[in-house]
Amino acid sequence: MVITFSTLFQLLGDFVWNLLRVGAFVMVVPVFGNRLISTRIRVALTAAVALAITPVARIGLDLAAVDVGVATDLMVHMLFAAGLGFAATLFFQLYVIAGQFIGMQMGLGFAALVDPGNGLQVTVWSQFFLMLVTLSFLAVDGHLVLLEILVRGFSLFPIGAERSLADFSYAVAQLGGWMFIGGVLVAIPAVVSLLIVNLMFGVMNRSAPQLNVFALGFPFSLVFGIVVIWLLLFNWSDQFLLLVDELFVHLAELQGI
Repeated sequence: MVITFSTLFQLLGDFVWNLLRVGAFVMVVPVFGNRLISTRIRVALTAAVALAITPVARIGLDLAAVDVGVATDLMVHMLFAAGLGFAATLFFQLYVIAGQFIGMQMGLGFAALVDPGNGLQVTVWSQFFLMLVTLSFLAVDGHLVLLEILVRGFSLFPIGAERSLADFSYAVAQLGGWMFIGGVLVAIPAVVSLLIVNLMFGVMNRSAPQLNVFALGFPFSLVFGIVVIWLLLFNWSDQFLLLVDELFVHLAELQGI
C-alpha cells in the first residue's frame, strides 16, 4: 500500500471532520457532557471515537481544498450533532421535573441542592431521580446506543448532504412537550396520593379547628411521600425502559433512521 501526502491529508481531513461533529455531540449529551467529567477526559473520548469511526466514515475531505461552503456545511453538521445531544438531555430533565413536582407536593420546596452537573438548584428528590436515572441509563448501555445513533448519522448525512435545519430544530422543540408529559406521568402517582392526604387534613381542619393541622400535616406528608416513592421504585425498571425506548425512537427519527 502506497501512502502519499494526498492520502494523508484526506485521512486527516476525515478525522478532523469527525472530531468536530463528535465533539459537538459530547459537549451537550448527558453523562459525557457532565461538568463533573474532566475536560481532558471528554477531549480524549472525543478523539478516540473520531479515530475509531474514521476508517468507516470516509468522506474524502481534503484540508487543502476547504472553502467557505465546506466550513459552513461543517458548522451546520455540528449544530445537528449538538441538537441530537440536547434532545437526549431532555430525557434526564424529565426526571428532574418529576422530582420537582413530588418535592413541592411533599412540602420540600425549600430543601434544594445545587446540581453540580448543571449548576442549578433542584429539590432533593430531583437530585435523587437524576442520579438514579443516570445509573440506570449506564446499566442498560444507553451511552453506547447514543454513540451508535450518532455514528449512523455520518453515513446517512455525509458532507454535502442537504438537510433542513429548521425542520430538525422544530422536531427537537417538540420533544420539550414529551419531556413535560413524561415528567407528569412519572410524578402523578405520588402527586395524587399526596393530594388526597392534603384533602384529608383539610377536612380534619374544618371538623376539628382546635387541632394544629400544620404541625401534624407536614411530618405526615413527608413520611407518606417517602413511602409512596419507595412503592414507585418497585415499578421503576418497567417505566424507565418504556421511556428510554421512546427516547431512542425519537433520536433515531431525528437522525433519519
